[in-house]
Amino acid sequence: MAHIGIDARLTHYRVGGTSRYIRAIIGAFEELDPAHEFTLLQSRKSKRRLSTRFSSASVWTPPHHRWERAALSLELWRHRLDLLHSPDFIAPYRAARRHIITVHDLSFIHYPEYLTADSRRYYNGQIRASLRRADHILSVSQATKKDLIDILDVSANMISVQLHGVDDSFRPLPRQSTAPIIRQLNLPDEFTLFVGTLEPRKNLAGLARAYRDLRSEEPDAPKLVIVGRPGWHFEQLMADLHGAGIDEFAEIRQEVSDAQLPALYNHALALVTPSFYEGFGLPALEAMACGTVPIVSGVSSLPEIVGDVGLLIDPHDRATITAALKKALGDSDWREEQAAAALRRAAEFRWIDTARGLLKCYDAVLN
Repeated sequence: MAHIGIDARLTHYRVGGTSRYIRAIIGAFEELDPAHEFTLLQSRKSKRRLSTRFSSASVWTPPHHRWERAALSLELWRHRLDLLHSPDFIAPYRAARRHIITVHDLSFIHYPEYLTADSRRYYNGQIRASLRRADHILSVSQATKKDLIDILDVSANMISVQLHGVDDSFRPLPRQSTAPIIRQLNLPDEFTLFVGTLEPRKNLAGLARAYRDLRSEEPDAPKLVIVGRPGWHFEQLMADLHGAGIDEFAEIRQEVSDAQLPALYNHALALVTPSFYEGFGLPALEAMACGTVPIVSGVSSLPEIVGDVGLLIDPHDRATITAALKKALGDSDWREEQAAAALRRAAEFRWIDTARGLLKCYDAVLN
């Protein structure tokens, strides 16, 4: 039986995609009950244990710290780990006999202008060293694997693709159970939805201009609801959105919980993800699991996730966004067909399958 550590420190600081990935794989591991000893490495500030089955260890080193790799190496040495899994992909120098990292995306290389100077130094300055340190690399999509090979010259046989799953809470729900949440958030009964971190890479300014064009042609088009927490360059993004007149046709909600999200997906006529780049695109999958049609950029991993469901747009051409919105909002028969296709597609993504793939990688690296 091997002693495996999972670096879960980020769950205390962030609620976005990587943190949800960490929580989901831990939950799936609990269900699988693997024949290994697991230690979950949590921030010393965290008051909530992530598992009742696995042990936890408090860690002083914060994520994304200047001296993180060295400090974490010293701090974890006493745990005598056989394997350390770093889901946030910047691994310590030497904290276990073997190391696995998960790379979610290379947005910091594709779009460095959308990061802060500190973030650029953290990721760009350490990604190559972290890749060299890893005994194996997990990628969350074929698109990210291709980026690792093409941009960072990683050998293909060093990378395994383990797609995300979707939580069971994301499913079609009756209106009587979701309507109170919509009223609590003071939202209309039907709307177009965006879910994601509020930062320039998500192309929200482009979406706002496209939606303004839509409303000028169709004044009765439903409102746009934007859900997410502030990310990099948030203040500039909000200035751009207000400059696009977003106050006239959109509602922004920054404090929507994971428990409330299924209700929003169920009330949305469509989910739109106009990002310039995504390592995976979890909101599109969650929306499909609720039977909601996705409108996504035809770039990076997004076409890989939605398959033949919904509509693809060009994030650099707002006319394609407007045209897709017209189709999705104006053709109820098509939306009904797409809802059935979305449910079938989403059923192919399960966290339990992700966890099984991870365990196979763990065993291969350990052996």
